[in-house]
Amino acid sequence: MSTVEQAYAEVQRVTRARAKNFAYGIMVLPRPKRRAIAAVYAFAREVDDIADGDAPLEEKRELLEALRAALDDPPQTAMQIALSDAREHFAIPHDALSALVDGGLQDLVKTRYESFDQLRGYCEKVAGAVGVACVAVYGSDDVERAQTLGIALQLINIMRDVDEDQSLGRVYLPQDELDRFGVQQLAPGPEWRELMAFQAARARAHLDEGLHLLDSLDRRSAVCVSTFAGLYRGQLDRMEGNGFDVFTASCRLSTPAKLAVVARALVR
Repeated sequence: MSTVEQAYAEVQRVTRARAKNFAYGIMVLPRPKRRAIAAVYAFAREVDDIADGDAPLEEKRELLEALRAALDDPPQTAMQIALSDAREHFAIPHDALSALVDGGLQDLVKTRYESFDQLRGYCEKVAGAVGVACVAVYGSDDVERAQTLGIALQLINIMRDVDEDQSLGRVYLPQDELDRFGVQQLAPGPEWRELMAFQAARARAHLDEGLHLLDSLDRRSAVCVSTFAGLYRGQLDRMEGNGFDVFTASCRLSTPAKLAVVARALVR
């Protein structure tokens, strides 16, 4: 097995082990696209792991900047080798990958967002950029819809992970909306449910707009994107069904439920 083949095997292993939804979407792609998307995921995963890790702040900053610099240097690690090869074959934009690093750096210094405009800017970096990177692999130039879809998925992540993020000292829900709905603390209650219903409506609007991306995709890429969207929509449905109790009730889908989403995407 060549070095490049070994690198792709590693990023696919990381994707299967770490990606809760990504792995189910990309399983329907042809091998070259599947491997390229796995390389993008592995890069984004490394950014997240550094930003969320236990290293001192300055060390995190140095590690993230080293990831950015490596985009222009000869690849060394398995992730870098796979991503470099994927970029050669699919013209994955450098700016999108660099934006992911910017998002990781932002997580080191910013833990609150005053408004949705501020939050959207963050989501464009950490999730919209993933959409832009991936759409080059899918073979579409609808960058705007790809970014919107990425933002939609991140908004659902934010709702789902409120408790986990709070443990890291981060609150992504806009502060002005917490005030508007009278939410004094992140905990179940009528005000909380109203706030989260508002967040859910926004996420669904972004999801619906982003899914117009399907019109520009080949069938297998469209199935992949439909699967991503279906998995996240399923989590959102579960949150709503649980009265937005994201603190004690799991909204994650079981393996059979995820496979059912894939099947529905295949027959759409």
